[in-house]
Amino acid sequence: MANETEAAPSSQGWGDLLSGTNLLRSLVVGTGMILHAINTFIVVTIMPTIVDDIGGMRFFAWSTTLYVIASLLGGATCARLMHQMRGQGTYRLALLLFGLGTAACALAPNMAVLLAARFLQGLGAGLLSALSFSMVRLLFPPSLWSRALSVISAAWGVATLAGPAVGGIFAEYGAWRLAFWTTLAVVPLVALMVTVALPRDLARTPAPQRPMALLNLGVLAASVMAVSLGGTSGTLQGNLVGLGVAAVGMAFFFRLEATSELHLLPRGGTNPRTDLGAAYGAMMMLAFGVNTEIFVPYFLQTLHGMTPLHAGFLSAVMSAGWTTGSVLSSGGGEARVRLCMRAGPLFMAASIAFLSVLMPLHDEAGSAVTVLGVCLAAMGLGIGIAWPHLGPRIFAFAPEGEKDVAAASITIVLMTTYAFGSALGGVVTNLAGIADPGGVAGASNAAGWLFTIFTLPPMLAAMLIRRMLAPRPG
Repeated sequence: MANETEAAPSSQGWGDLLSGTNLLRSLVVGTGMILHAINTFIVVTIMPTIVDDIGGMRFFAWSTTLYVIASLLGGATCARLMHQMRGQGTYRLALLLFGLGTAACALAPNMAVLLAARFLQGLGAGLLSALSFSMVRLLFPPSLWSRALSVISAAWGVATLAGPAVGGIFAEYGAWRLAFWTTLAVVPLVALMVTVALPRDLARTPAPQRPMALLNLGVLAASVMAVSLGGTSGTLQGNLVGLGVAAVGMAFFFRLEATSELHLLPRGGTNPRTDLGAAYGAMMMLAFGVNTEIFVPYFLQTLHGMTPLHAGFLSAVMSAGWTTGSVLSSGGGEARVRLCMRAGPLFMAASIAFLSVLMPLHDEAGSAVTVLGVCLAAMGLGIGIAWPHLGPRIFAFAPEGEKDVAAASITIVLMTTYAFGSALGGVVTNLAGIADPGGVAGASNAAGWLFTIFTLPPMLAAMLIRRMLAPRPG
């Protein structure tokens, strides 16, 4: 049976993960992801304030684009750095890069310096994110993998909730530099935890079997750059051109991964007919569906009469659902794990389908707010109960000698998904009239189309998971 190679389901509880040395190790992997994620959402929120202060509006989009591309580079180099520098050394390098980049952002006198600092910050953040996934496999036994990955999933959920809120506070008072200094203050604490928690005799990871696939990495980075710049161009034409160029680039990337001797992901990682490719694909499709969250606050304010503060809090219940689902579903027997993996995407798809009907309604009285909140929480719960169980499958299905690359590559997959998902959401809402004619009519039509189309990714995830879990001989 192909699935007999999977990691054993968790027979240990949360007490085993959150006690003794495992507690500090869990804090390390969780905090590393929080630094990466919360920085992403804080900067998106404060960028308009930054531009008002130091100028550089025409380079506005480059702040996010360079950060995402640098994160891809950081994730791609993680496995090689871990072989050369071991776990503690790689963490120290990641924190140094992230810290220097964050300090430079806080001191930036103009947009050119800020962009260079964001690239440096992105390199460190990408390494931190990739290290979080890699360390789960190295620091914990297989019986705790799903629970440890739940910590990472919960950390991302916390960041999506806290990032815009914290960034909004700093933006409200024009104190954008203080936002970077506050983030920087966390770095020494993480460095201390790394020193205390990570074993000094942690084994050196095996050397990657092949040279880095620089062509593949370049094509992927160029595709992400195209879709990111197109998505933040502010025009429908820019969105469409960015997506078109990126689609061609991604097709070339998949061909390179399938036919070249050198590849960025583990062998089979881009082929959905393999178990490894199905696991990566399901993780990507689940994350893809979450990108609808970007537009929820606007829809709640325009269509349902909510204040920005209340809309922000209501949209955050999706993150709360994600965190709750990740914690509640981790561990358990194999039957429960399979049920969560199969049910999560369907639960998520059903929630988005309900939102496609309810969100477009113009309801200034806010009578549908409770139901909308339930749907948003259920959408987060759907990804939360399935997502932590995909990581152990990726670890298990990766070929021998490429398991460290497989773990670090999760960051590459997620950052690519983030770029494409937000760009596609922008195209859909622009075509549906969110800006022209705009107003209630435009927002209503855009909400209907957005949630209808984004019902498809979790349904595709359900199909991939079903195929991956199907018993097969051989």
